[in-house]
Amino acid sequence: MYNDFFNLKENPFSVTADPEFFFASSQHKEAFSHLIYGIQHRTGIIVVTGEIGTGKTTLCRAYLNRLDRHVKTAFILNPYFSETQLLQLILKDLGIEGSFRNKLALIEALNDFLLKESYQGNNVVVIIDEAQNLKSQQLEQIRLLSNLETEKAKLLQIVLVGQPELLQKLKNTSLRQLTQRISVRYHIHPLQKEDIDQYIYHRLKIAMDQSQSEPSVQFTPQAIDLIHRLTQGTPRLINILCDRSLLSGFVEGTHMIDANIIEKSAEEICIQT
Repeated sequence: MYNDFFNLKENPFSVTADPEFFFASSQHKEAFSHLIYGIQHRTGIIVVTGEIGTGKTTLCRAYLNRLDRHVKTAFILNPYFSETQLLQLILKDLGIEGSFRNKLALIEALNDFLLKESYQGNNVVVIIDEAQNLKSQQLEQIRLLSNLETEKAKLLQIVLVGQPELLQKLKNTSLRQLTQRISVRYHIHPLQKEDIDQYIYHRLKIAMDQSQSEPSVQFTPQAIDLIHRLTQGTPRLINILCDRSLLSGFVEGTHMIDANIIEKSAEEICIQT
């Protein structure tokens, strides 16, 4: 609705996990480095956690967009499956076709695929998002998959991405063998106050019409301070609040988003001021 008014080619504050809008804060750079290190060095199981809306899925999509042809991936967004169904989904995402009678046949097919890819110098990565929803049996299945290896390296790199509840689940004594196999861990925190201005500018810059040299909309320092206080630096909440504030700016006919507009927008979307 407001794109033409602000000379934008698309919505800068969509809550979808669009890797084009990935903002490399110090937190996200470090998380990205941990991800790359764990995968390139074939360490086995990697765990990335963060509160709701801190950009975990966007981070994963940004990583997937930067892969070369020597890395094969499966990206599981919804782990609400049985152990067998999860295996079937992984094989399907990796492009492994066939008629598999049972779980053993699935694992054998996966192992054959991994050995072939390793022989060709390729790496294979499975990323499971919302991993806090995995049941103990599924996590145990993942541990067994991490055992697929040669004498030199792990054949399958597994990235578990989830909310802090995943960390609590991994403390369960029944999962201690899995926990011991986690080689890389990183927890993403919300954006710092000094990052928010850059975050907003970054998204506006990407979304603006290419005929413009700078975004036509500005957020005042007071507005930025209020955004930080209301959202506590959570990117998804920042997006929701900024999207509403641009709509309010459009309605009021202004390109300057001040604290009054932010406060009004927060009340409209039920963010406590």
